[in-house]
Amino acid sequence: MSEIIVSTPVIDRIGQLFEQHNLQKKTVVLFDEHTRKLFGDRLLESLGHQGFTVKELVIAARETSKSFRTAFNLYSEMIDADVDRSWNLLAVGGGVVGDLGGFVAASYYRGIPVVQLPTTLLAMTDSSIGGKVAINHPKGKNLIGFFHLPELVLIDPSWLKTLPEREIYAGMAEVVKYGFIADRQFFDYLKEHFDEIVAVRDPYVTEAIQRSAMIKQRVVEEDFRERSGLRATLNFGHTFAHGLEKLADYRHIRHGEAVTLGMICALCLSERMGTLSPEEKQEGLDLLARFRFRKGLVEKRFKSHESGEILHSMLSDKKKVNRELRFVLLNGLGEAFLHTSSIDHQLVIKAIDEAKTLC
Repeated sequence: MSEIIVSTPVIDRIGQLFEQHNLQKKTVVLFDEHTRKLFGDRLLESLGHQGFTVKELVIAARETSKSFRTAFNLYSEMIDADVDRSWNLLAVGGGVVGDLGGFVAASYYRGIPVVQLPTTLLAMTDSSIGGKVAINHPKGKNLIGFFHLPELVLIDPSWLKTLPEREIYAGMAEVVKYGFIADRQFFDYLKEHFDEIVAVRDPYVTEAIQRSAMIKQRVVEEDFRERSGLRATLNFGHTFAHGLEKLADYRHIRHGEAVTLGMICALCLSERMGTLSPEEKQEGLDLLARFRFRKGLVEKRFKSHESGEILHSMLSDKKKVNRELRFVLLNGLGEAFLHTSSIDHQLVIKAIDEAKTLC
């Protein structure tokens, strides 16, 4: 599996880490416009001092960059720069850069190594880990892709200080998810230190990142290609979230914001299915109540939609299995499972209705 390094400043050790992993110092460095501005000069200067040969690539900082067109343009630039299979690709950014960079690395010359250097909390704790890389299709997100594990995941928690509050809370959704699905002690840690983590204070934020990354890696190791259903538990709250994202045209709500609302729905559905006690549901809701949303977002992107409309949007998700929605539910805080049989749609609608009253 990938080695995950969490340290500050992580870029000063890149040359040493590449040598330890038998990676050549010939690197395509992929930024988006924001990460190039924030981190590019320092990173490229450090790579130069450490003896790297670099081809720099920059994409637009938006979800639509995860496309065949953008990938094709990157291939062309790499070919023109004589990048061959002895090179590797360093993806510097959030989920869009990580997904697109991993996709390009997995397909260029039938696969070159990829190293992930995530810059957002969501990417540090979720999307950069586990090797699922993809681009979007007009009929759905992340439908075209590969399993392509990174050689290294390099995480510098201090980089989070460049993020606006909205992005921190969006990333925190994935952190909290790990407490819900796999580690009750971590859930309790998050309750105690939630404010310090979202304020990017150490040692709390580093601890949260490390524990999240280790949980994700452990799950991936046990079910890399999603055969047993274990890896699917990482999607707690995501079935509802995908419906909300689709209704928002994948533009007007952050993924983490949709996941936060989706987890509220999933807690309500878990209780209605009899797998979660009312007391534990309330404990989970109390933690999620500490999230801050942009003014009007919940009303416009969640409450304004009829619950049946949200369900219909969920049902149109192209990543359904056997045309059935798959829900991740809780057997208690810290223990998730994939509910593999069909759930009555009216029960799902009632769970969404209840969630709306709780937001």
